[in-house]
Amino acid sequence: MRKLNGWKLPVVALVLAMSTLACGKTVGEAIDDTTITTRVKTAMLNDPAVGGLRVDVDTFKGVVTLSGRVKSQAERDQAIALARGIDGVTEVKDALQVIPE
Repeated sequence: MRKLNGWKLPVVALVLAMSTLACGKTVGEAIDDTTITTRVKTAMLNDPAVGGLRVDVDTFKGVVTLSGRVKSQAERDQAIALARGIDGVTEVKDALQVIPE
């Protein structure tokens, strides 16, 4: 088997990663969904009213699904509002559980 060297190894690794990530999506859709997920998660981590570490964010074709636990209805509402405010989000599905501490 031939060894990959120089620029070939990173390119092969990127192609494999993108094909695994895509799971039936085009490369553009996978990148867009990943970008949306990252932006939603970052917005939640930067908002003191939302426990961003307890909220999971998944995106498929612009539809964001929020799951995990929040402490109050206000926190749930803020998490949903943050997700809706991100460019590229077409819909937000709420699977959050309100569990007061």
